[in-house]
Amino acid sequence: MADSSATSESSGLFSSLFLEVIKSPINIALVGVITILVYKIVKSRRIPEPVPVEPALPKLRKDFTVDDLRKYDGTGPDGRILVAVNGKVFDVTKGKRFYGPGGPYSAFGGRDASRGLATFSVVSSKDEYDDLSDLNTMEMESVREWEMQFT
Repeated sequence: MADSSATSESSGLFSSLFLEVIKSPINIALVGVITILVYKIVKSRRIPEPVPVEPALPKLRKDFTVDDLRKYDGTGPDGRILVAVNGKVFDVTKGKRFYGPGGPYSAFGGRDASRGLATFSVVSSKDEYDDLSDLNTMEMESVREWEMQFT
């Protein structure tokens, strides 16, 4: 007998709680919001699909002329993008959406970007060697800072 009174008491509690929730439109809206949030939390715990990783390109160990460097602007068969800063060449292929064709810094891909970085200009610079001798002290310091960023 004690079991049946406990069961009827708990079902009475459930039904009174249910009736209290559906009485007010605000309560119905809150229950809906809570349901959506719980669903999003549970859904976010699923393991995401792995993003396919592009194979790493082998390192290039060689000296580059300005003409050699121009071949690595992201349009070649391997898609490699090299940028020179202050006489050092950096592989920026991982940032191809920035330095590759159509990117905001595509003018630097396959070129010496020292002058552009010093003057904060993304316009294509000269295609020949640039000794940067006409840059002032602040611009040269900017080039050195960019060189450290790429390193």
